[in-house]
Amino acid sequence: MMIRPDLKTNGKQFTPVLLAVLVLLAAGLGGCGYKNMPVPPQKVLPRPITDLHYKLNEKGVTLYWSYPRETVQGQKLTEIASFELYRAVVPLDSYCGSCPVPYGTPISLPGGAVSDGGRGGPRTATYESTLLRPRHLYFFKVRSKNDWWAESADSNIVSFVWDIPPKAPEDLTVRAEDGKVALRWQPVTRHLDETAIKEPVRYQVWRSRSGAFTPLGAPQNGLNFIDSQVRNGTRYRYKVQAVIVYKKGMVGGGSTNIVTAVPVDRTAPATPLAVKAVRTARGVKVFWSPVTANDLKGYRIYRRLPGEKEPALIGEVNVPYTLFEDRLPPKAARWFYSVSSIDTVSPANESARSPEVKVRN
Repeated sequence: MMIRPDLKTNGKQFTPVLLAVLVLLAAGLGGCGYKNMPVPPQKVLPRPITDLHYKLNEKGVTLYWSYPRETVQGQKLTEIASFELYRAVVPLDSYCGSCPVPYGTPISLPGGAVSDGGRGGPRTATYESTLLRPRHLYFFKVRSKNDWWAESADSNIVSFVWDIPPKAPEDLTVRAEDGKVALRWQPVTRHLDETAIKEPVRYQVWRSRSGAFTPLGAPQNGLNFIDSQVRNGTRYRYKVQAVIVYKKGMVGGGSTNIVTAVPVDRTAPATPLAVKAVRTARGVKVFWSPVTANDLKGYRIYRRLPGEKEPALIGEVNVPYTLFEDRLPPKAARWFYSVSSIDTVSPANESARSPEVKVRN
C-alpha cells in the first residue's frame, strides 16, 4: 500500500525552502558574469610544453621553449595569456635524489600570439637567469596559461649544476695532416676566480666549417685530439672548452682562441703494375695495368739509357689511358722504362716508379 504525503500539510514547510533555493541559484548565476554558458576548460587548455631546454654561459643560463599551438583536445591556439616558470635551487651537498623537488613560487612571464609572424616555425619563448649560486643544483619547469583556470600540465623538467666556470684552456695548437687534424692544449686547473678546481676537468672540442660550431663527441679527458672526420682541402675552425664534472652534472667554461687548419692529401696512389714495353717501327710502346684510386689523375713515364743512374721523365698521360708511345728514342743498344701514378693534388703526389723493363734496339 503506497502512502502519499499530505501536500496540504507539508506545503507550508516546503514552499519557503524551494523559493530560497531558487533565489540562491538565480543570484549565483547572475553574479558570475556569464551571459552564455561557460567554456569548458578543455576547450582552451594548452598542451604541455615538451621542448624546454637550456644553454649555459659564463653569466648564467638561458631557457628556451616553444609556444603551445594546440589545446589538449587538438584545437588550434592563437594566443597564450602567460607562462608560469617554476624554479628550484638545491645545494649540491644536500641534494636528495628521492626527495620532492622544492619548487618555489612561480615566475609569471607574458605570453602573446602563438604565430611567429609568418616565418614558418613555432614561436620560441626565452628566459635568462643570472647571478646563480655556485655549487648548487637548479631545476626548471614551465606551464602555459590561457586564463586563471586554464593552466597546462607541467613541461619536461631540465636541471643542471652551476658553479664558478673553469678558465679557458691555453696554448691551443693545430697541425694539419693527410686526412686528419691534430689538436693539443694545456690543462686547466683553476676557476675564473683563480680558486683551484677540485673536481675532474674534461675538454669539449668544437668544430666549424663555415657556420656555427658543433661539438665533436663528448667531453674527453686528454689534452690532445685527432679529428679524422675531415676532407682534404677543406678549411676547418676549432676551439676547445674546459668542463668541470660533478656527480649531478657538468659546468662549462670559456673557450680557447679559434685555430684554423686545412688537411692536405699527402698520400700517393699505388705504383703501376705489369709494365711492359714493345719495340715498334716508330719507337717503343709502353703499357701497364690501371691503378684504382678515387683521386687518380694519370701516369708519368720515365726512360733511362745505359750508363745513366737516374731516368728522365719523357711523358705523362691522364686516366683512363694506360699506354704511352716513345717515338724516336735516342740511339742506344737498349732502353729502360718505368711508370709512376699521380693524383689530382697540386702539386701532385707521385707514387714510386715501377720496376724497369728493358727493350733492345
